Formats: sequence, C-alpha cells, structure tokens
Amino acid sequence: MLDPARCRRARLARDARFDGRFVVAVTTTGIYCRPICPATPSREANVRYFASSLAAAEAGFRPCLRCRPDSAPDSPAWRGSHTTLDRALRLIDEGALQQGSLAALCDRLGIGERYLRRLFDRHLGLSPKAYAQHRQCLFAKQLLHQTTLPITDIAYASGFRSLRRFNDAFRTRIGLAPRELRRRTGKDDEGLTLWLAYRPPYAWEALRDFHASRAIDGLEWVGDAHYGRRIRWGEATGAFTAEHVPARHAFRVRLTLDDLGVLSPVVRRIRRLLDLDADTAAIEAHLAEAFPDLPLIEGLRLPGVWSPFEAGVRAILGQQVSVVAARRLVSRLVRELGEPDGDGQRFPTPAALANDDLAWLPMPGARRNTLRRFAAWYAGDEGSDAPADWTALKGIGPWTANYAALRGTGAPDVWLDGDAGVRRALPRLDGADPARAAPWRSYLTLQLWSQDLSHPPRRSQADDR
Repeated sequence: MLDPARCRRARLARDARFDGRFVVAVTTTGIYCRPICPATPSREANVRYFASSLAAAEAGFRPCLRCRPDSAPDSPAWRGSHTTLDRALRLIDEGALQQGSLAALCDRLGIGERYLRRLFDRHLGLSPKAYAQHRQCLFAKQLLHQTTLPITDIAYASGFRSLRRFNDAFRTRIGLAPRELRRRTGKDDEGLTLWLAYRPPYAWEALRDFHASRAIDGLEWVGDAHYGRRIRWGEATGAFTAEHVPARHAFRVRLTLDDLGVLSPVVRRIRRLLDLDADTAAIEAHLAEAFPDLPLIEGLRLPGVWSPFEAGVRAILGQQVSVVAARRLVSRLVRELGEPDGDGQRFPTPAALANDDLAWLPMPGARRNTLRRFAAWYAGDEGSDAPADWTALKGIGPWTANYAALRGTGAPDVWLDGDAGVRRALPRLDGADPARAAPWRSYLTLQLWSQDLSHPPRRSQADDR
C-alpha cells in the first residue's frame, strides 16, 4: 500500500530515489507524472497516487509529455508476487503476445487461459492483452520522444503489425495521435539512442570494474563511463553502448539492430543487464537491518550477462579456476567459435559449441564434456532458460546454476554459499544467518564479494558429479 504522506514528501522534494515507485495523477488536468516532474507541483487536494503507470492509465489518466513516465524505471508494483504471474509478465514484455497467441503463452506457462486471465484481473485489474498493449504504447512513446525513427518503424519496433492498429491504440492509451506527439516534442539527431533511467544511488564504478575484469575482447568494451557489447536476439543481431550519465540518473544507450521488431525486448534485456530497476535503497535498508555491522556499498547492482545460456557457459568455464583463467577460456571460446561481426565476434551459439569437440580448450575433459552436453541440451527442444533445470545435467551443480541465475536472469534471491569469495567473507556477518537477507540474497552475495577484494579472485568448488 502507498503511504500518501511519504508520496507527498517525495513529489514535493522531487526525490529521484522514488522515481518509478509511484506516479502522481492530477485530477484537474487528467495527467499522471513521475515524482521528479519539473512542472509546478499541484495542490494536494487535486492529486492522486498510483503504484504504477498502468494503474493510473486504467483510472483514465494520460502520461505527462514533460517528465515522460514511459522513461521511468519500472515500479516493483509491475512485478507480481505470484511466480506464474511474474513469469507471464516477463514473457509478455519479451514479446510473447506479439510473436504468438495467448494460448501459446499459456502452454509455455503450463496453465489454462482462464486461469491466466484471472491472475491478471486479480493482481492488475486488466487482461493480458491489455497489459501488453499498454507496454507497447509506452515504449512507442519513448521512441517518438527520443529517436528520429519513422512512425512506421516505431509501430513495428513496439510490436504492432498494423499502422492503423498502432494509431488507434496509441490515441486510446496516450490521448494523442503519434504524429501529433512528435510535432509537439520535436526531434533529435542522435539516431537510435535511448535514455534508460534508474533510481539513485547507482554504484557505477563497482559495476564497471566487475565487467572490466571479465570483459572479452571483440565481444565487449568497457571504459570509464560506458559498457557495451555485441548482441543477438533470435535471428536479429546488433550492438549497444551504454554510457553512464549520473547527472540524469540514467544511461544514454546507443543501439544498432538489424531487426527493429525485437527492439522492445532488447531494451528490456539491457535494463536487466544493468540492473536499472532495482530499488537499492529498499534492498540496502533490509540488509542493514539484518546485518547491522556489515559495511554496505550504496547502489550496488547485479552485474548481468546478456543471456542465461552465456551465463551458463561462463559459469562452467569458471569452475575451480580464477577469474583471470576463466576470462582466458571464454576469450578463446569466443575467438574460435564466435560469429564474426565487423572487427569482433558475437558469443557462440549453442549449436556451435555442441558441434565442436572443444579439444583445443585447455581444461579437464570432464568439464569439456559438461560444456558440450549443456550446449547440446540447450540447442534441443528441452533446453530451458531456467538455471534450476540445468542441475539434471551431469557436471552442473548448485553453484553453476545459481551463478548463472544471478548473472543471467537477474534473480534477486540467490545465495552462493559454495562460492570461495563468499566463504572468505562470511566472518563479516558475525555469525548472523544469511537467510535473513531474503528476498535479496543476491545483493548480499555481491556485497560480500566486494568485501573480498583484497584476496586473489577464485571460483567455487567444482560442480563435477
């Protein structure tokens, strides 16, 4: 439940730490805004607070053209506490209803259509298709504001296959025709560049250094203020560079992509990779209460990997070796089997790994067989993006699956108790039970890693079985 008094203080102070945690609707204008909106604050009597832009839109309010709620970090209220609902929201955000039917989505979830509709109605107050359309329109609005893409391309990039359907849906949800919005906001000349916001604080230096120590030449690039890499989504390929701009509490992301139809899920994946939607203030308040003597780095974010498959490969190659040695192995793998892309390579596909004997990889034969087994299973019909399923494969145990879940899916509650760095840092908890960190044990793991910087970085015990 929202606390109106706290929301009032946050909006009057334009506190960026609350950006995305709620929206402010003004009854006299019919507009909803972010708490950081630069407009003159409205009288409290004319204000209503909603947990998300979706709730405000369903109540009949329209997004502000000045503070652009479509650019805010996602609110925790968007995510359900129900596991099935949470997975459904993620799949819809990744384009499940644009690329397939509601029945196909339900098959992937293992539930019936009636049950899914009931879940959405109970938790969000609308249907799955209405939720998907709302997200599509907000993403289209962001593209209209921030890019010079033609409106036809924006319709396609936001998941609409008909320009007429796009215009109708956009007018209904946003209250303006797309062309009218672009005339009002003007254009820029930066091409496909988007601003992705976060709630401060953001420990960029810690995230940058983590990526820099593991970056693969030809695949990734890291600088003082940026991280970038080559990417693949289905059959589409491209690259992005995310530049940290702390003054705006955001990243300026420059993208190249050969199929705009996957732009929306690609942007969401970049958000996950940079952990932009984490409410670190709430997470660290919880950790501080559970472990009052543990020094915490403010704004620490989970260091994401592009895909669960890549995270699994990196975890397997990292079994029982140092970070430096694991980086050499991954670099060799990318160099030998990665797909050429300009002056670099993309990460190898599951099929490329499964069809090679990998004899040239300097590692134990058992681990080499684990890697090929994992790639073959992933390339097949039974492959899964859920690392918990991987432990059925010989050679993949809890540490590998949990490490991949933390970095490859952004799972917030992973406890890497078998990790060497975590074991060395455990005395800093002064005997307190790590379970007290739930549901944020991934962030406790990361905080403990940060306490272990004075030791040579080594991986966990092997998962070989």
